[in-house]
Amino acid sequence: MLAKRIVPCLDIKDGKTVKGINFVNFRDAGDPVELGAQYSREGADELVYLDITASHEGRKTFTELVKKVAANISIPFTVGGGINELQDVDRLLSAGADKVSINSAALRNPQLIDEIAKNFGNQVCVVAIDANYENGDWLCYLNGGRVPTEKHLFQWAAEAESRGTGEILFTSMTHDGVKDGYANEALRTLAEKLHIPVIASGGAGKMEHFRDTFAEGKVDAVLAASVFHFGEIGISDLKQYLHQEGINVRI
Repeated sequence: MLAKRIVPCLDIKDGKTVKGINFVNFRDAGDPVELGAQYSREGADELVYLDITASHEGRKTFTELVKKVAANISIPFTVGGGINELQDVDRLLSAGADKVSINSAALRNPQLIDEIAKNFGNQVCVVAIDANYENGDWLCYLNGGRVPTEKHLFQWAAEAESRGTGEILFTSMTHDGVKDGYANEALRTLAEKLHIPVIASGGAGKMEHFRDTFAEGKVDAVLAASVFHFGEIGISDLKQYLHQEGINVRI
């Protein structure tokens, strides 16, 4: 049985790590290279870096940041934000990233998933989905949670899998930054419908939330940000706790 993964997420804005609540109200959380190196030392299994503004100039800055991260950490990391074509993927992988995460671009042009999988392999492509629970359904959003679409979470995730993505990263906008637990029911439905790893995002507030989303949500990995960035939960402490709770993690 594969070990479950703990994945700190670093949202990057103007070269700094930031964290918001429900996708707004961002505050500074520190230097992304130093934080990444710290998490690598503490036993994180992977990292995710998201360029949350991803303007054209931001993408150039972000490429330099990816090179610095690659030189300073020893664990795999995924990068996302502003990836719209194969050239962007090639640029970020060449800078040292292990995987790329696509979200809005995949919703606008689903064929991009096929192209990335064909040219770089399924394992390189992570499809991130930001969805909000509205009127009894999960609706997918574009542009960092700003623009609603007519796509539904479970159908879109299944289509992404059929096109060749290697993983689904689902962020519940409803739960993001609230620290009241993950969307375990929706995550479990995803895990049961798909044949690829599901990563949970949005809702970590205490160690029990990680345990519950592994046990109840049936996910393969859990992503979190502010509880790590602001020292509320230590990664090594979390892994010891999960191990004691019967969750298979790398200690």
